[in-house]
Amino acid sequence: MSIDTAVVLAAGEGTRLRPLTRNRPKPMLPAANRPIIEYVFDALVAADVTQIVVVVGYKRDRVRDHFGPTYKGVDLTYVTQHKQLGSGHALRQARTAVDGPTLVVNGDRVIDSNIVRDVVEEFERTNEPAMAVLERPETSQYGAIVLHDGDVSELVEKPDTDEYRLINAGVYAFESSVFETIDETERSDGELALTDTIGRLMDDGRVRGVRTEGMWVDATYPWDLLTVADEVLARGHVDEPAQSEAVWVDPAANVHDSAVLQGPVVVGPDCEVGPGSVVGPNTALGQNVTVGANATVQSSVLDTDTRVAPGSTLVDAVTGQDVTLGAGTVVPGGRADVRIGHQVFEDQRLGAVIADRVTADGDASFAPGTLVGPRAHIGTSVRASGTVTEGAEVIR
Repeated sequence: MSIDTAVVLAAGEGTRLRPLTRNRPKPMLPAANRPIIEYVFDALVAADVTQIVVVVGYKRDRVRDHFGPTYKGVDLTYVTQHKQLGSGHALRQARTAVDGPTLVVNGDRVIDSNIVRDVVEEFERTNEPAMAVLERPETSQYGAIVLHDGDVSELVEKPDTDEYRLINAGVYAFESSVFETIDETERSDGELALTDTIGRLMDDGRVRGVRTEGMWVDATYPWDLLTVADEVLARGHVDEPAQSEAVWVDPAANVHDSAVLQGPVVVGPDCEVGPGSVVGPNTALGQNVTVGANATVQSSVLDTDTRVAPGSTLVDAVTGQDVTLGAGTVVPGGRADVRIGHQVFEDQRLGAVIADRVTADGDASFAPGTLVGPRAHIGTSVRASGTVTEGAEVIR
C-alpha cells in the first residue's frame, strides 16, 4: 500500500457519553471488552500501515499509558491538541509528524480494515483525496454526503430532513498538501472543522467518495455501547479464542464448571465467573471482571475490574472501571426515557450506566435508564433512578 502513515484523531471528550467519559476520552470506552480505538489501530495495522500518529487531548494520559510507544509492532507517535478546536485543528497538530500521503481516521468509531483499504485503493487509482461513505437509514446524527459519479458534490452536517442516505464514515486519504488547505480554511464559531477543509478541496478539484460496506459502529450516547457490543460480538471481532460457537474465553479466565455462558459472549483475561452464574447472551466482560455465584448478567458490558457479588442480576447494564456491586444487586433492564443534560431521549434500551469506582451495597436496585456518576455510593436496599451525581451518597 502506498500510504504507510495514518493520523488517528482521538482528542475529543465525548460529552454526550457522560458519566462514562468523566475520567477518560470516548476512544477509550469499551467496544465489547476492548477500547474503541484499539479496533481502529487493528484496522490500520491490517491495512499495512507502519506509522500511526495519534492526536490526543482530553485525558490524553489514558491513551498513552494504555498503549505506550508501539501497537502490534507499529510505532505510535503522540501529538497533543491542547484545546478542542475542531477536527481540522486536531489534524493540523500532526503536521510535523507526517511526511507524504496520509490516512486520517476518527479514533472514536469501530471500523475494520475493509473500509481503510477501499479508501486507499481509490486514492491510489485517482490521485485525488478520498473519503469513506456508508449507506445508513438515519443520517441526522452524522455528516450526510451526496455523490455524483463518485465525486462528493455536497456535505451536509447533521441534516434535518430524511432525504439523505449516505454518511461520512470519517476515514480519509490525503496528500500532505492538505495541511496547507487547513491553513487556508476559515474557522466557524471558533472551530476549524475538517469537513470545511474538504469543502475547499471540493472547490479546488475533486474529492472521491468511496462507498464501502465494512464494519462501522458509533457510540454517541451511553446506551449505544450496548449496540456496539452487539455488533462486535455478532461479527466475532474479539481477541479471545472460541470455546464454542459465539463463546470466546481468554485462557487466563476462570469459569466455574457449573456456570453457563450463553453466546454471543466474550470473557476477558483474568475474569472469574462463579458457580451457578449465567453470563450472556450479548455480554462482554472486560479484564479482571468477577461475576459471583448464582449471578445473572445479560445484554451488558462490564468494564475492567468490575465486581458483581453473588445473587445479582444485571440486564442492559454498562459499567465503568473498578465498579463494585454488592450481593443481590438488581438492574432489571428494559426501555426508559433517559435524560442527557437538558435533553430527554425517549424509549431507550438501557438498564443502567454505572460509572467508574461506583460502589453499591447489598440489595441495591437501579430503575431502567439510571445514570450513576463516578465514585457514587449506593446504600443497602436503595433503589436508584434518574441521574445520580458524581460522588453522591445515596441512602434510604
